[in-house]
Amino acid sequence: MKLPVSYAVHPFYEEAIAHALVDVATELRLADPAELMLMIRKEQAANIADLVNSSTELFYRHGTFRYALTASFEMKWNSTPTASFEMEFNNANVCAFFRLMIGERRAGVNVRHVFFDEPDVGYASRRRRLAEAIIDARIR
Repeated sequence: MKLPVSYAVHPFYEEAIAHALVDVATELRLADPAELMLMIRKEQAANIADLVNSSTELFYRHGTFRYALTASFEMKWNSTPTASFEMEFNNANVCAFFRLMIGERRAGVNVRHVFFDEPDVGYASRRRRLAEAIIDARIR
């Protein structure tokens, strides 16, 4: 059995995943922020998973982008609330773990790890494989 190979996170990985999740973030913003905050504070993982997964499955095949059972909510007096969701992408022998952060008008992605099933010849090949895996996961 081969172990997957992880590579240092490159800005392209974050850019590719963030671009892929624009529609998902827009869909998640339709949730009531107060309800979302309560679900996160009460650690209602099943309800959060249902919300996040139903938002991703509008645009991507089932199971390719998934909620990874950890979320947080930040609310400060002088700023808009921000919800963060730990997520996983898994398709075409590419696996990525990342955090999706959603605010009122902005969203962001912080990629933790990207794994490939085999070592590649270089960065260009890994970049291509991630892009192709995301495109392949998209519902047409």
